[in-house]
Amino acid sequence: MASMTTSSILGSTSLFHLTPQTPKLSTLTLLSSSNSLSPAKLNYYSSTRPSPLPSPRRLVVRAARGKFERKKPHVNIGTIGHVDHGKTTLTAALTMALASLGGSAPKKYDEIDAAPEERARGITINTATVEYETENRHYAHVDCPGHADYVKNMITGAAQMDGAILVCSGADGPMPQTKEHILLAKQVGVPNMVVFLNKQDQVDDEELLQLVDLEVRELLSSYEFPGDDIPIISGSALLALEALMANPAIKRGENEWVDKIYELMDAVDSYIPIPQRQTELPFLLAIEDVFSITGRGTVATGRVERGTVKVGETVELVGLRETRNTTVTGVEMFQKILDEALAGDNVGLLLRGIQKADIQRGMVLAKPGSITPHTKFAAIVYVLKKEEGGRHSPFFPGYRPQFYMRTTDVTGKVTAIMNDKDEESKMVMPGDRVKMVVELIMPVACEQGMRFAIREGGKTVGAGVIQSIIE
Repeated sequence: MASMTTSSILGSTSLFHLTPQTPKLSTLTLLSSSNSLSPAKLNYYSSTRPSPLPSPRRLVVRAARGKFERKKPHVNIGTIGHVDHGKTTLTAALTMALASLGGSAPKKYDEIDAAPEERARGITINTATVEYETENRHYAHVDCPGHADYVKNMITGAAQMDGAILVCSGADGPMPQTKEHILLAKQVGVPNMVVFLNKQDQVDDEELLQLVDLEVRELLSSYEFPGDDIPIISGSALLALEALMANPAIKRGENEWVDKIYELMDAVDSYIPIPQRQTELPFLLAIEDVFSITGRGTVATGRVERGTVKVGETVELVGLRETRNTTVTGVEMFQKILDEALAGDNVGLLLRGIQKADIQRGMVLAKPGSITPHTKFAAIVYVLKKEEGGRHSPFFPGYRPQFYMRTTDVTGKVTAIMNDKDEESKMVMPGDRVKMVVELIMPVACEQGMRFAIREGGKTVGAGVIQSIIE
């Protein structure tokens, strides 16, 4: 589900044009001053940071850079992990190291941390998407936020991933958001993961690094990932990035820290399989963001969950409001024009006759008649234990948490609870697996078999799958 920034999907030289009304993508401010930049990152940041990027309110965008050519298999991956463990720095190092292979532009740290308050703190709030290529694959890479207040966007980002790079500081070891991101990755179905133990240069004792390696493997195994088999590569994203900034032409074998970046991507290439895309199913894209284009229409961005869509095709806008039809008049991915978007693509779709006010995050674009909005369903739900980060106490019929479904979160009421024998139950304990009936306060495009997360008070308390639609 990754919330894609203006520059990531439409690009600074895009086919599409943003109006002055386009909102700044992140209006949240950080409350904690403890997440300020480390001295090493601050030195790098202040010495390399160019003038601030224009706010999306003032962004003027130009023509796309040509057509997108599908020469290699496309895989969606992303960086997850605790705040300030180096996810964005690693993302920047990856784009710079792999820029020599073509298909990507090197991105500086502050081009990925694009919102002003992200740059001010040096931590990522909204997810950001960049692209790069290895010799074998084309990757769309989501840099997920690590700050505890922004797990909502991380849920969106992780649900789009075919695999993840878990970034963990070798100096600090696993931290609270490390655990929550692993849990969320499991809940939203991230199938595979590799690990980058960052900040190796700050660890003097090799045995300490081995202990962190062991701790991470045990943590992954506790969340039912194959901890013993997952590749773990240690290195320093910052030292690799500094070396690449000094000499972008560095090749394999010329710098030990840059070699670690190549080693990481070798592991990603070999360990994370190419996903089987559901291109034969009816088209569906969950909307993450929306932009206005003067004189052209409206652009909706998101990942194609299934099926395909071509320029000129009619699609339905479903969920949250009344269903309506529109025509796709343009498709773009990473500043390049496409005739057709396929399952797995992160795209911007230009829609005819739709105003920006008519569309919002959480709606879906779909083949007409293929999905309908609903407010009431029965689901099988697993309620997390306290040890898994869940509730400490039971809940009862009438409970009103937030239900995270694709790119939306909507309040819902648990109206009935049943046990394994379909007998009515009056209470759910942490650790229970139950059937429940849920009534949402707004209609959402949903269907049998769809997964969702349940959150309350800033933490995930359950995960479920829709068993049947009631109304």
